[in-house]
Amino acid sequence: MFKWLMLAIYLVLDIYILWRILYWLKIVVPLFKKKRTQAVIVGIYLSFASSIFWGAFLPRSDIQRLIHRIGNVWIAAFIYMLFFIFLADLFILVLKLINTKKELTVFKKMRYTYLIGVVVVSLSVLFTVYGTVHARKMYTTRYTVNIDKKVKGISNLKIVLVADLHIGYSIGESDMKKMTDRINAEKPDLVLYGGDIFDNDFDAVKNPDKIAGILKNVKAKYGSYAVFGNHDVTETLVGGFSVASKHLAFRDKRMESFLKKADISVLLDDTITIGDGQIYLIGRLDREKAGDGTSDRMSIQNLTKDLDKDKVILLLEHEPANLDGIADCGVDVMLCGHTHAGQFFPLTIVQPFAWENPCGVLKVDNMYSVVTSGVGIYGPAVRVGTKSEVLSLNVKFK
Repeated sequence: MFKWLMLAIYLVLDIYILWRILYWLKIVVPLFKKKRTQAVIVGIYLSFASSIFWGAFLPRSDIQRLIHRIGNVWIAAFIYMLFFIFLADLFILVLKLINTKKELTVFKKMRYTYLIGVVVVSLSVLFTVYGTVHARKMYTTRYTVNIDKKVKGISNLKIVLVADLHIGYSIGESDMKKMTDRINAEKPDLVLYGGDIFDNDFDAVKNPDKIAGILKNVKAKYGSYAVFGNHDVTETLVGGFSVASKHLAFRDKRMESFLKKADISVLLDDTITIGDGQIYLIGRLDREKAGDGTSDRMSIQNLTKDLDKDKVILLLEHEPANLDGIADCGVDVMLCGHTHAGQFFPLTIVQPFAWENPCGVLKVDNMYSVVTSGVGIYGPAVRVGTKSEVLSLNVKFK
């Protein structure tokens, strides 16, 4: 039911954008008053608007992959057109309400409409193009935290955290090569993958064996470990967004095989030790989609009840939720992804309201919450106001 509601909303908003575009074009360019010209504009617009559906349901092929990518960029353009057209209409409404002189000439109306249209088009194109280009750039973000625990023979632990790779339609070999180079440049002791390694559809991964070989080049003293996220299940994506029920969300077995080839160990509600048994590493299943059609997973209380709280406890899970409860269980550092830091404006505005720690490092009691903005992208293939990052964390001990 929900997906049909979203489809209806999408169609209504498409009609609204198309109506405003035609209205503007007819005023500023006389040619667009002709029905045939308008029909061409409508046809072009509908081709892009429908690309999100063609990309989701066409048979597997290079053409389908291309259309899927176009659809992901289109969603970004759609969001920015909607956002700026809405602001422009709101601005015009306010002007009408405060304008006591109603006798605006036709010339003035055309001039104002022309200028507003130019601003809306320019901003929509600028944000979409910038976001598409910026999303392909990658950065390294570094933090240092101090833990008041002693680890014999180890004064600090260099952890590299990467999450939200979303390998698939938008992210591929070149991105993983850049990421691998940045990870190795940090000379890490431990590399952690914080979920959403795949973008739901394993068949969307082009040359998976080659990508696994790239990731295998990651070097770390204590190895590489991963947990799965809510996108590491097989679901149909429309415009990059899942339209399936979580009860049908099952993990493709090839995902675990891929990570095994890449020398990445998967933790599924598991606890291991590193540093001669002095440091615990817990890896949790995703709280939304465990990969078996449920959201069942072990509680943090059960995962930590038998651990020696005098030792360092690291927790790797996809979503940065329940920070206070996890801190109460003696966890020293909680490492997550999922938020993308909002990924693109204006979604970046609401992220601080959705998560206690949407990105970066936050101390909660005696625990550090560490959240990365992620490597890849989901849905709209843009980043505006955020960055694709490899997070390097230097953990210093007492």
